[in-house]
Amino acid sequence: MKTISRFALLALVASLAACSALESDKIDYKSAGKAPTLEVPPDLTQLSRDNRYAVPGGAVTANSYQAGLANAPSLPTAVSSVGDVKMERAGTQRWLIVNRSADQLWEPVRDFWQESGFLLTTDQRNLGIMETDWAENRAKLPQDIIRGTIGKLMDSVYSTGELDRFRTRLERTPNGTEIFISHRGMEEVYSSSRKDQTAWQPRASDPELEAEFLRRLMVKLGVSQEQSKVIAAAGAAPQTAKVANVGGQPVVQINDNFERAWRRVGLALDRTGFTVEDRDRTAGTYFVRYVPPNPNKSEPSIFSKLFGSGKTEAPLKFRILVKGQGETSTVSVLNEAGAPDSTANAQRIVQVIADDLK
Repeated sequence: MKTISRFALLALVASLAACSALESDKIDYKSAGKAPTLEVPPDLTQLSRDNRYAVPGGAVTANSYQAGLANAPSLPTAVSSVGDVKMERAGTQRWLIVNRSADQLWEPVRDFWQESGFLLTTDQRNLGIMETDWAENRAKLPQDIIRGTIGKLMDSVYSTGELDRFRTRLERTPNGTEIFISHRGMEEVYSSSRKDQTAWQPRASDPELEAEFLRRLMVKLGVSQEQSKVIAAAGAAPQTAKVANVGGQPVVQINDNFERAWRRVGLALDRTGFTVEDRDRTAGTYFVRYVPPNPNKSEPSIFSKLFGSGKTEAPLKFRILVKGQGETSTVSVLNEAGAPDSTANAQRIVQVIADDLK
């Protein structure tokens, strides 16, 4: 069916179902595609055997436990927990801390996403990364008598005009595993003044969706529904982050110690269009590349336009360095070779990170 016909039909149905309501408090995802053969991006296939990112002094990578954290002091944080599952929160960011190994958690987390209506397009156990395909939250569709009567036929023409995908990162610690979930979204908008054509464009990440899936994952890991809701509702002190210039280099200044800053920066990178290829927590370094969050590859993302014309180009690679100084931390950008980057690109990157951390 042509796009204009679908929009016309949706408008007609909406007018006939004026009393219907959107069940925005529910989640019912339906994958946008068929189960693919899981593929590894070309530049990740050899990562586990690649030492080009080695940092002098015996760096510990994402594929092993961070031995340097073994004697790390306990941190005052806003944490709620049940059994061996904790949820920690900083501003709009949340993540889980589970006293189980990443190997024990991988299969349950994979099952969780499949049970939630998603297919996995990235499933890299050695990197601790899995990513869903683009899917539509069907709970946002009108639940009216017309749709209920016509059923599956209407499913082919109803659309929310939104797609979501989720990235899950499992990071090993000496005492267990930290689980981060980040959301990326797309929305369908009119691309012509006559409103007869549409195109997909990125929309802002949704912290509440991230929080809801973390809560549901807690239930999958053994926490009761009631306990998970209490934990997810727990508040946290406001967090601040600002861009500054130190020694001629743009940096993000965060009012958090290293441990919390490390976790928050990693989640911010996942949210804002970077792929964490590797990480060295001991050295405070994330090795990242940027991948446009585009489901059909036909439209450039906001972040792509930020760096240029939006044309398809080779991914840009950077190192994001997190340094702690007592109860504050700074985040700076290094180029692929590990040298300080003070270019306009670095300025844009620190601004994107700071905006997400606020």
